[in-house]
Amino acid sequence: MQKRKLGNSNLEVSALGLGCMGMSFGYGVPADRQEMIALTRLAFDRGVTFFDTAEVYGPFTNEDLVGEALEPVRSQVVIATKFGFDLSPGLDPRGMKGPPGLNSRPEQIRQAVEGSLKRLRTETIDLYYQHRVDPNVPIEDVAGTVKDLIAQGKVKHFGLSEAGVKTIRRAHAVQPVTALQSEYSLWTRTPEKEVIPTLEELGIGFVPFSPLGKGFLTGKMDENTQLEKTDFRSTLPRFTPEALKANQAMVQLLKAIGERRKATPAQIALAWLLSQKPWIVPIPGTTKRDRMDENIGGAAVELTPDDLRDIEEASARITILGARYPEHIEKMTGL
Repeated sequence: MQKRKLGNSNLEVSALGLGCMGMSFGYGVPADRQEMIALTRLAFDRGVTFFDTAEVYGPFTNEDLVGEALEPVRSQVVIATKFGFDLSPGLDPRGMKGPPGLNSRPEQIRQAVEGSLKRLRTETIDLYYQHRVDPNVPIEDVAGTVKDLIAQGKVKHFGLSEAGVKTIRRAHAVQPVTALQSEYSLWTRTPEKEVIPTLEELGIGFVPFSPLGKGFLTGKMDENTQLEKTDFRSTLPRFTPEALKANQAMVQLLKAIGERRKATPAQIALAWLLSQKPWIVPIPGTTKRDRMDENIGGAAVELTPDDLRDIEEASARITILGARYPEHIEKMTGL
């Protein structure tokens, strides 16, 4: 697989990464741990060198899985993880009746990094993101704390997730931001307005999560799709039967371009993202080998200027029904 550099940094990764969250968190009953370790190692064998996790996924279990899976090839891969939720001792996140609160206080970050290093079985974290902007902690304090961790050798690069342009600029002035991670796909194009131009100006890489619309853009879902109650998509406005039916127009567009390029809708969706900027690195996730192979194949699809124009013109006529998150979760983002 081709490699890309995240912005102006020297951090080189595979053109597609692997989002590992769904292996143990978020999409219903967690998959078999040993099967997911094998899948992660297979991704490496297929050319993937960029792996994404977070302490809150599980919580903690996903980092532990990724750490075990990549320990044999640690020097050949880039591991990204995240801090920023309150998972402190005495607060059992497994028993909470809702999402954990935000906590990016410096002492919390210093505590979080030690746990992540241990679970990931590594001496340094390649890319350390603030998972969500904490309105109670100045971003300068967050960036300064990560700067100290970089000086100590515990972290190599600083990242932000779902941050707005003002926050990005303020953080970047204290400690250069290597990458921003936010949702970006053909049905979530908000970053194009302000975020992507700012990243280009500052030389910051962009890591789109949910590049396949949380599975919708694969073309495998419709209004009859039944989601488990433990699948977080069951709480999202875009995954109501009404929205799943209305938004099929986007899938039909991807299918039409795919027939032209002999590719699947998922591969077209990923190829479209890769064509936007050379410093964009999507991180699709999966728990299935055939899906992983399909996604990796998307990196080899080259869309022509005619393809891109057709996608742009057709998608401009499509109105996506449903917000991406319920309002209380959307408020936790800085976008």
